[in-house]
Amino acid sequence: MSKALLVCGGLAPPYAAIKALAATCACLCAADSGLDSLHAWGLKPDLIVGDMDSLSSRKLLDGYRRAGVDILEQDTYKDDTDTETGLRILRQRGHDWIAIAGGGGGRLDHLLAIRALFERPDGPAEWYTDRERVIKLERATILRPGKGQLVSVFPLGGAGASGMASRGLEWPLNGLVWPAGGFGISNLSTADTVSIDPGPQPLLVIVPLAGC
Repeated sequence: MSKALLVCGGLAPPYAAIKALAATCACLCAADSGLDSLHAWGLKPDLIVGDMDSLSSRKLLDGYRRAGVDILEQDTYKDDTDTETGLRILRQRGHDWIAIAGGGGGRLDHLLAIRALFERPDGPAEWYTDRERVIKLERATILRPGKGQLVSVFPLGGAGASGMASRGLEWPLNGLVWPAGGFGISNLSTADTVSIDPGPQPLLVIVPLAGC
């Protein structure tokens, strides 16, 4: 498995929350002002993509260009978001597990656009904002949010959810059937670890970043 971290604009997690993940990634990619976050973390990107319309300083970009970093600068008038572009290029380059960092706060349409990427077969595996960790579950998985943390669950794919199972949640998922539009919000972990089996359809699980 080849892992990549795609850092986009918006509020990003603190470096401590992303440090261990970044160390396992074969590629660190900045999408537009995600470069500001990578630079603040003291990490050098392997790839920079986007139209650079929200980057804090062109001098920052020029510095990485002189350092030989691969930069794919695009025109502002394009169909894809910078995050979408970064995701596609990383897939094309053979990275089969991609996490997104950033995107917290800001415009609602940007948040919904990243959320929509999880509906795609080649979408991201995880998303870290300044406050949350978002995980796409396609198989039974053990999470470690810590005891007493909020755990919210949303079906992916538009068909609802059934056949789910869980351990370590205040309100178990076992036996629940959610139609399209159903979800379980603000559940609580009753132990340090939580096990969730999504059943036949994937789930999107959100836990607080502090509980990662």
